[in-house]
Formats: sequence, structure tokens, C-alpha cells
Amino acid sequence: MATTAGSPVNRLLLHPAAKPAVFLLCLAPFASLFYGAFANTLGANPAETLIRATGDWTLRFLCIVLAVTPLRTATGWTGLARYRRMLGLFAYFYVVVHLLCYAWFDMGFDVAEIARDIAKRPFILVGFAAFVLLTPLAATSFNRAIKALGAKRWQALHRLVYLIAGLGLLHFFWMRAGKNNFAEVYVYAAIIAVLLGWRVWRRFATKKPIVRPPGGRN
Repeated sequence: MATTAGSPVNRLLLHPAAKPAVFLLCLAPFASLFYGAFANTLGANPAETLIRATGDWTLRFLCIVLAVTPLRTATGWTGLARYRRMLGLFAYFYVVVHLLCYAWFDMGFDVAEIARDIAKRPFILVGFAAFVLLTPLAATSFNRAIKALGAKRWQALHRLVYLIAGLGLLHFFWMRAGKNNFAEVYVYAAIIAVLLGWRVWRRFATKKPIVRPPGGRN
């Protein structure tokens, strides 16, 4: 049975201190990597660790963002809605750091070389496409943008998150294909499939049937 909006969990989610606490939790992976880079605790190849870890956290945050609405619907924890924007912006934050780490450590900020690498390697192209598509979502995640676009157009734009999650998963799959290591890929694929499948089911389950008057056309 779904938990009501007045439940202890929902009251905790709505507590004034909860949002800063979640913000700090979301920032913790970056802080850990930042510290590890300076303390030299990221292993034999710190650059690769930074690139892969920031990419992993991007995909994790995309999964978390997609999970907010199903979890809120299933539990009645309406307070979850106030975190969705922040979680989405953290997904964008981590993909920007991921891209910067790649551009710095792999490419030395050589723009021409980066452009050639994007065109040459499909998994880089797919990852860059996900970043490009995520950018307008981050840029329009504020109330003023919602008012400027209108609710329907804003919602249509932000449905791109489904495509972005798929591109992120494909990017991750191709990256792991080089080492024939797909265990984590399957986990993320299952999570994303369940979350998107729930939305498809929800759309059809809540669709109102067309009621025709007696004697009307078929």
C-alpha cells in the first residue's frame, strides 16, 4: 500500500535541512575523486579513473532522475519532486566533468584532435551526443524557462532524458566492449528498461477509453 504524503519519510523529505544534505551527498563522489587526485590514491592510472568514474556517476544520476517519478507514485512520497531538478543538474555536472577530464587528460584540450576523435570513434560520438542533448535540459531546468517555453513544450523537451539515458547506456556498452566486460552494462540496462517500461505501462494504463454514445458510429 502506498505511503501517504503525511508519512514520516515524506516529512523528512520536506524538512528544510534535507535538501542541503542531499546536495552534499550528490557532491560527495566528486569530492572523493578530487581528494584522490591530489592524494594520489586513484591507482596506477589516475586519469583513466577520473574519466571512467565521472562517466559512471553521470549514468547513475540519470537512473536516479528517471526513478524519482515511479518511486513517488508508488510510495506517495510527494516530497521527492523537490529533488528532481537538483538531481538532473548533478547529472549534467558530472557529464561536464567527464567531458573535461577526457578533453584534458586524453586530448590535451586540442580542439581539432577532439573533433577528429569524435568523428572517428562511435562510442565517443554517442557520448558527446548525449552531452549535447542534456545541455538544453540543464539550461531550461529553471522556473523562468518553464514559463517562457510553456508547460507542454517544456515537458516535450525534457522527455529527451529517455533518449539521453539510452545514448549513455550505449556509450557505456561500447566502452566496455573493448574489454569484453558487460556485467555493469547489464545492471544499468535492466534498471533503465524497468524505469522506461514503467512509463510506457503507466501511459497505457491511465489512458481513458473513448466512450461512444448509443447508436453512434463504430
